[in-house]
Amino acid sequence: MARSQEPNPGSDPDRLLPVGQAARALGISLDTLRRWDREGRIRVVRDRANRRMVPASEVERLVGRPPRLATGSRLSARNRLAGVVRNVQTDGVMAVVEIEAGPYVLAAAITRDAVEELALAPGVTVVATIKATSVMVSREEGPAR
Repeated sequence: MARSQEPNPGSDPDRLLPVGQAARALGISLDTLRRWDREGRIRVVRDRANRRMVPASEVERLVGRPPRLATGSRLSARNRLAGVVRNVQTDGVMAVVEIEAGPYVLAAAITRDAVEELALAPGVTVVATIKATSVMVSREEGPAR
């Protein structure tokens, strides 16, 4: 299977995972992932430093679900989603930050100062921590899926 030398984020909206993270999500060793790459069982691309990167869609294809991402933080909150900033809109003292976290898009209303302090801009990797005191559940019209 042919591999491109460099991923082009502009033409491929698929998120790329480092091989270690992809191997953990697949429950295999790095050696197995490399062997699958050589055998053409998994699509792998190379970054500018010639490191293997695995499209998240490949992990999803092989395990049947999106890969679980570690947040890299030792915080007790469990509702943490690693993602990438898609858009930042500021207005006065507030800002709305759109975050692409796997198959989800989140919107966070935060202060303009926080945006500046964290240097948030499209393409920046972030972790969204969701702490809620209640969850609302509704039933929409139509059969359950």
